[in-house]
Amino acid sequence: MEELKSALRDHSLTVSNLADKGRCLFTTRDFHPGEIIISQEPYVCVPNNTPAESRCDGCFTSGNLKKCSACQVAWYCGSTCQKSEWKLHRLECTTFSKLDKSRRKSVTSSIRLMVKLYLRRKLQSEKFACNAHTICDSELRPLGTGLYPVISIINHSCLPNSVLVFEGKSAVVRAVQHIPKGTEVFISYIETAGSTMTRQTSLKEQYLFTCRCPRCSKTGQYDDVRESAILEGYRCKDHKCDGFLLRDSDDKGFVCQHCGLARNKEEIKNLAMKIKEVSEKAVTSTSSGNHREAMSMYKRIEKLQSQLCHPFSISLLRTREKVIEISMKLEEWGEALSYCRFTIPMYERLYTGFHPLLGLQYYTCGKLEWLHGETENAIISLTKAVDILRKTHGTNTPFMKELFVKLEEARAEASYKLSSTDKDE
Repeated sequence: MEELKSALRDHSLTVSNLADKGRCLFTTRDFHPGEIIISQEPYVCVPNNTPAESRCDGCFTSGNLKKCSACQVAWYCGSTCQKSEWKLHRLECTTFSKLDKSRRKSVTSSIRLMVKLYLRRKLQSEKFACNAHTICDSELRPLGTGLYPVISIINHSCLPNSVLVFEGKSAVVRAVQHIPKGTEVFISYIETAGSTMTRQTSLKEQYLFTCRCPRCSKTGQYDDVRESAILEGYRCKDHKCDGFLLRDSDDKGFVCQHCGLARNKEEIKNLAMKIKEVSEKAVTSTSSGNHREAMSMYKRIEKLQSQLCHPFSISLLRTREKVIEISMKLEEWGEALSYCRFTIPMYERLYTGFHPLLGLQYYTCGKLEWLHGETENAIISLTKAVDILRKTHGTNTPFMKELFVKLEEARAEASYKLSSTDKDE
């Protein structure tokens, strides 16, 4: 512990042991939004390899790869990554080379992570407890899994004061609000867009603890009940009303808490069954690569959910996200843009402050607006994206540099259009 405290001192951090939580990371000076609190390379990590896509063990890229000729398990993009990983992989390679071909195919990323951890600890004779973190790219798409000993000390909150992002395989924790000296650093372990019950269930299943953050401490209070009913409940029968519904006293239906209109339990059940039926077909269409059919299915689901769910329902948001994803695959930019605009108010409500998911949705909307020829709107959306993502992602990554370039190009295009119009007049 003393060695760890000494190492963290230069980062203006310290570790304390609390009786109810164990080790916690605290600040020893003020941190401001966008500041790096701590960054760390992985102790061990593995890429997410699937039958459909493999990734380089060194840099996690997915193009022009070659298998390790000895074990046939690891993939590399070139000699540089292979050499950088060789010190550890040579031991792993010896182990896997002894397996027959059928068993090598059963070696999952989780198995590899455990093998690498064992070998690394054997090489260095270190002992520690460490949670695994999903390594994501700049757009928060999963690439692999890694172990980060110091960052694993940071506890969870459903209202975190910092965010964990990745630059390559390096884990970087940045402040997303003012963190005063002597404050505990928190990140979120889970997707926070959900009811308290959903979040608590997820944390209990995945991490075996009950969250007692300020957001979760409101369980059962009016604001919490209202939020849960909006995010995961039903809409008022009057579509002009944005009230939320709760069960009536005799459990025969649901009553709008704003206007008092009731919805029959059987009606809700029938709509839910239709959504489930179409959803199963949509999954089949998606997995078979039939994007056109999948698009039709998800639009039908959205129509049914719009009748059943509150306008700010998580289920409705996820369906619209699927429509955006499929529209972009079909290069139907106008369709993707219209649905992206539907999601923006929902994102703004769910992901307040400097939240990377809100910034990324503004970024997606800006790109689509530019592709659709709406340069002025694209500038507004991309500017909003920059304002958030420069705090969560920094300014020096390739992703952020590309975003800055896109914004400048959009501004230059708008300026050119304006000057051309002035000349014509």
